[in-house]
Amino acid sequence: MTSIDVHELTKEYGTARAVDRLTFQVRPGHVTGFLGPNGAGKSTTMRLVLGLDRPTSGTATVGGRRFTDLDEPLRHVGALLDAQAADGARTARDHLRVLAASNRIRPARVDEVLEETGIAAVARKRIKTFSLGMRQRLGIAAALLGDPEVLLLDEPANGLDPEGIIWIRELTRRLAKEGRTVLVSSHLMAETAATADHLVILGRGRLLADLPMEEFITSRSTPRVRFRSTEPERLRAALARAGHVAVQGEDGLWSVDGTRAEDIGRLASREGVPVLELSDDRGSLEQAYLDLTTDEAEFTAPTPHRSAGPTGTQEV
Repeated sequence: MTSIDVHELTKEYGTARAVDRLTFQVRPGHVTGFLGPNGAGKSTTMRLVLGLDRPTSGTATVGGRRFTDLDEPLRHVGALLDAQAADGARTARDHLRVLAASNRIRPARVDEVLEETGIAAVARKRIKTFSLGMRQRLGIAAALLGDPEVLLLDEPANGLDPEGIIWIRELTRRLAKEGRTVLVSSHLMAETAATADHLVILGRGRLLADLPMEEFITSRSTPRVRFRSTEPERLRAALARAGHVAVQGEDGLWSVDGTRAEDIGRLASREGVPVLELSDDRGSLEQAYLDLTTDEAEFTAPTPHRSAGPTGTQEV
């Protein structure tokens, strides 16, 4: 089994402790979301796993070995940490060719990953002419070059357009289904919710959570049911007799905390009350994440008063 194993990992910079005795495992066959506020230690942990920094204490291994001990490491581990790091004077193809030669990867693999990441048409252009999204795709191509069993991707959707975001989501899922170990760091809660199976969450260098996505959301949210009925008062009264309080929202739907849709459905059927709409109001990853990390953020700003208007994707 090729897993990422972090044990009692600590990294200090002078008097500052960026990573504080972390212990967790990233297993194959899952997309593991790596979350935490800015300054939580996610990037430092990835650098320690990849041997780019040396730990103050503790260990970080891939398949039981340190990254620096791996022969031809791109064949074992693919990583995207900084898409801007590639030499801008080189073409995309030349950049990948150099990486392939240094790890004894067959040259034909370069064209395969250029096609897979959608940048084959610009393979002969210099990297300095690339947009952020194109550089990001090139960085992902480099991570895939050795067909590795383990991938570490730091903000892989950064700079990608909607089509690109869907592509990276499907790519990471496919890689996990193939039995690979996939660790994805992101601040995009909606994308993490749509992609990850498991979560590892840091705060101020410490481990805050290490559990499946669904379990994390369920553990930090109250079950709620929303319904709409032609006779809401009758159903409200029946719910009151069963010990539940129904509250009507501004959208006209009623909500009941601490129960499930199937329970409300059985009660409505027993009382003969017609129900037009009935659903469980599942808590969101964003809500659960903010609930956990509110006191762990290193940098915060006053919360502005919200005004009515269109909303976009929320980043945290």
